[in-house]
Order: sequence, then C-alpha cells, then structure tokens
Amino acid sequence: MGNSSYSCNCSYTIISLMIRDGNGLVSCCCQSSIGFILVGQLYSAVAPGLCTSVLLSAMASSSVFVVSIDFGTSYSGYCYSLASGTDQIRQVYWGMEHGYKTPKTPTCILFNQNQEFKKFGYDAVMKYKNLPPGEVDKWYFFQNFKMSLYDRKVTSDMMLEASNGKTLPALLVFAESLRYMEQHAMKNIQEASFNTVCDPEEITWVITVPAIWTAAAKQFMRLAAKEAGLISDMTSEKLIIALEPEAASLWCKQLPQEGFLTEGSNSKKFEDSPGIQYVVVDCGGGTVDITVHEIQEDCCLKELHKASGGGWGGNRVDENFIAFLREIFDDGVWDEYVETCPSELQQMMYNFGLQKCSSDREAVYLHCYYRLTTLAEKKKEISQFFKKAEGVTWCDGMIMITFEKMKSFFEYSIKNIIVALKEILDKPEMAKVQYILLVGGFASSVILRDEVRKAFSKKYHILCPLEAQLAIAKGAVLFGINPEVVTSRISARTYGLRVSRDFDPAIHDIRNRRVSKADGYVYCEGLFQKLVGVGESVSINEVAHYDFTPTEPDQTCALFAFYSTEKQDAMYADEEGLELVGSCTVPMPDTKLGRKRKLNLDIKFGLTEFKATATDVTSKQSRIITIDFLSV
Repeated sequence: MGNSSYSCNCSYTIISLMIRDGNGLVSCCCQSSIGFILVGQLYSAVAPGLCTSVLLSAMASSSVFVVSIDFGTSYSGYCYSLASGTDQIRQVYWGMEHGYKTPKTPTCILFNQNQEFKKFGYDAVMKYKNLPPGEVDKWYFFQNFKMSLYDRKVTSDMMLEASNGKTLPALLVFAESLRYMEQHAMKNIQEASFNTVCDPEEITWVITVPAIWTAAAKQFMRLAAKEAGLISDMTSEKLIIALEPEAASLWCKQLPQEGFLTEGSNSKKFEDSPGIQYVVVDCGGGTVDITVHEIQEDCCLKELHKASGGGWGGNRVDENFIAFLREIFDDGVWDEYVETCPSELQQMMYNFGLQKCSSDREAVYLHCYYRLTTLAEKKKEISQFFKKAEGVTWCDGMIMITFEKMKSFFEYSIKNIIVALKEILDKPEMAKVQYILLVGGFASSVILRDEVRKAFSKKYHILCPLEAQLAIAKGAVLFGINPEVVTSRISARTYGLRVSRDFDPAIHDIRNRRVSKADGYVYCEGLFQKLVGVGESVSINEVAHYDFTPTEPDQTCALFAFYSTEKQDAMYADEEGLELVGSCTVPMPDTKLGRKRKLNLDIKFGLTEFKATATDVTSKQSRIITIDFLSV
C-alpha cells in the first residue's frame, strides 16, 4: 500500500481525513503524536489491534508460563506450558468428582438470586440440576452464551438471558467465566510448580475466538478478560487473541501420522513438507470456521484464503433434536416440560451431546427422565407418543433413536459445511490443496466425518486429530510462545477510513461539498479511503504509511472512523454495504500551525491484534489510543 496525502477534519461528527491529490505530502491536525490500538478484526485470521511480532515475541519470552483458554460455545478448557518450550503442554481433566473425566468442561455458569457467581462447568450443571423447584426461577443459569457474540451487534452493555428468562449483563457473565478459568489455572500451575507462588505478570494468556467473529466481539473478549483480572488494561501485551482454526492448524502441523484418525496418508509431519496446502475446518459447538494454510520453508504458516464459515456447529444438531422431541411429545407436553423442568432438560441435552459425538455407527439410547415421563403420562400412556414417529421407539424407560434418524439431525450442519468447502476448493488458486483437517469437539462425531469423507475423499485426504477437542487449546499455547509462526493473513473484508479531499466538481457529489468557515477552503467530505482490500494477503511485518493534515486550521480533535465492506472499494463512506466498525478520537490541542500541522500514521496489519502509531512531525510525541468497536 503506497503513501497518500491526508488531512484530518474534526469539524464534523465523523472525522474527515483530508487527502491532497498527488503530492504525497502529509500533515496532521494535531500537535501531539498520536497512536491507537485497533482491538478487533481487520483480517479474516486477524483479531484487530496492532502488535508487532517483535513486541509479541518479547512479551512471550518475558513470561514464565503461557496459558491458553479455549472458551467454547459448548465446552471450555485450558492448557499451559513453560514459555521456554513446548515439550510438555499440560492439559486438565474435568468432572472427576461427578464421575466424568473429560478434557473440557461445559461452558455453563450459575449465579444465585443475588446475582453472585456460584458455579462454573460441571459444578454449575450439577448445582442447577439439584436446585429445589421453587429456587430454579430465582437463580441465573447460562449455557451456550458465547453465541451471543456471533452474528449480532455487540456492545459492552448488552444483556444475556438465562435459562429461566431472567437477564444479567453479558460482560458480567463472560468476565466471571474467565475469572473462574484464570483462578483454576493459577491453582494448577502453583501445584505443578511445587507450590511456588507465580506472579500474574509472569503469565501470558491466550484466549481463542472464532476467526469469523467481528472486531467488536473480539474486543468484548479482551474487555471481559480485563474485568476478570487477567490483564490490567486494554492495551496489555499479556493477553493474545488467537484464532481457533489457526491454533488448531499449528497443533496439527507438528503431529506425526499416529496423531490422526486416518488411513494410508503420508507418514511425514506436515511441517516437514514445505509447500503442503490444507484446509482447516474447525467444528465447534456454535460456529464452524474454515481457512486454508500452506507450510513454509521455515515451518511457519501462510494463509491462502480468507476465513469463512457460519453458525453450523454442533448446537444445530441439538436444536433439531429438540424440535423432534417437541413433535413427539405434543399436546403441550414438551412446552410444559421446558418451562417447568429446565434443570432436568439440561441434563438430558448433556447426555444427548455425548451421544452426538460418539464414534459408533449404531442406534442411540437416551434415558427419559422422571418429570418428562410424568407429564406425558398425564395425557396418555407414554408409548403412544411414539406410535407415529419415524426412527424412534419407546424402550422400557429409554428413547431409542435409529442411526439413520440420528444422521438426519446433522443434515443442516453437514450441508452447509460441504457447500462452503466446495466453494473454496473449486477456486483455481486452491488446486494444490491435498488435505482437509477436521478439528474441534464437533469433529469427534463419526456422522460428520463420514459425510465429509463421502464428499471429498476421492480427491483429498480427510484427517482428524485423535484429540480433536484439544487441538485448539494446545495449538494456542504454541501460538502464545511464537506468534510469528503465522507469517501472513488474508483480509476477510475491505477496510478503510472516512476522509476528505480537495473538492473536484468533475468527480465529487455536490452534496458532499464543504467550505471552511475559517478561510473558505473547499473540500469534499465523507469519501472512503481503502486501507486494505478483501482477499488481500498482508505480511505480519508489512507496514502501511499514511500522512494527514487538518481540514480546519483551528481543529482541536479528530474522530477517526473505520469502515468495512465486502466490496473491493467504494467512493463514499455512506454507500450501501459499508459499515462503521470502530472509531477513536485524537486530541489536537495546539493549533498554532493551523492547517500546516503534520501527522504520520503507520499501521502494521497481519497479526491477530495490530497497533498503529501516529507521530506529530512537529512535537515528535506519541500517544496510544484505543479504537472503540463496542459503541458504534
């Protein structure tokens, strides 16, 4: 991206960055140096915010431990390692006190009637299940709440609805969840270190998020981490936002053949074969993320296709199953059960979730709980509910679902995954792709793996790591230790700024013509200046340089407005398809030089969070300013 001449205009609510055509010279509307941190997304595999690889490497090397938190829609967990190496990435098993031993715990949280945090994970599920009927409506039980940050407007003051319809601030729910994980991890690290007290500043935290999340959703997670006490401020370098498919890719590329559920593939590790290209399909509970990587000579990763995907995760299977049960238990039985027995329903769905990700190709048996049975038998003998239902029978207190019927619950998710994969793989630039990697908890399902193999195995090797649930958490540890390992990323959208230029009646809309009250200067306001285009590959070390000058000689501040679009470019920032995604205000108190004030802006794209620095040419001072993605 080449240099341009800009100028900042704060005469309007939304900043105009004035672009002077052709001369390549820049000046800024402020007298102090400006910098800002974009904490959000500019690239498909990038969680916006700007951090140079040097800073990130220094950050990891100054830590004793790296802890990754895989905060999932259905299940969450963490792994940790010494920052000095990855020989022993430790994982934690959950639920032993409840008769389980799983690598992740349900992403469920429980607050009491006073809105105080009480339990998380299995503990929350069991406590909620055992609440007296009269207490259930007073407490707050949340599950699958991560999806509240997907495909909707995200703000810092948004509310979440609990299972009983009561609401709490989303920030409280996410922050208390992260606080629990942080305290659990600190306790385990202390025990693993022979009770040596670990300074929080000696830990680098890595939180994983879907690559298809918006800038606002990613910033919300950073804000929640701050509220939880993982970091002290929003610009802290002790927190890295990692993208889930990237983390999984990092883990899978160094696995030997025996680390996969596979048949007859190459025995080499991916990272030992530079040039290998593969698709990563991260199948979670809420979303499915798809991206394409290539192994470089230095074992690093290069992204070849922008991250894509959608809300096709395992929870869609649950929704289809619930719809099926509602058809079976008609006459209002199911609706009454949902309303009066939420804790028992939650336990039933948890058991269904285990069956959903089974590796067996056989009928599924689910226990029909007491209260559902009781409600049903008030209407008629319970076996009568199953007379007209296909693929399901009543079997002595159990609901037997045939394997074919079970597969039908997966149809929506599988259809969308296969269509999305075909759309990517049919592109000419994807001709060298050899592998499809299925990762994430939903990838544990033999139904999902079978259907992907059926659609693609003639041309591609279909692989799934043995620890599909842990691939993201373990890969995120690797990323925390070496964030430079992903050398370039593809922009998911076109991003740019709202700017102004000298008014040209031949090309500019007269409605955007503005005249300075100070000296009669005529300019065009509200133009869109592209910073990076959709589909554009950007190296982690690539620096974009921009120059600015004020539109008004007496400006004392500027509001930088960032827009995005799926279009390659646009003329005006208010065109259809352009979206305001974030903004930041830059103070410009010293106006002595008027319009001759100069600002140089350097933006480094390509990392999971990026930093932009602006230098006032006159004062040579710098300032870090956080772009707000949560209030636009």
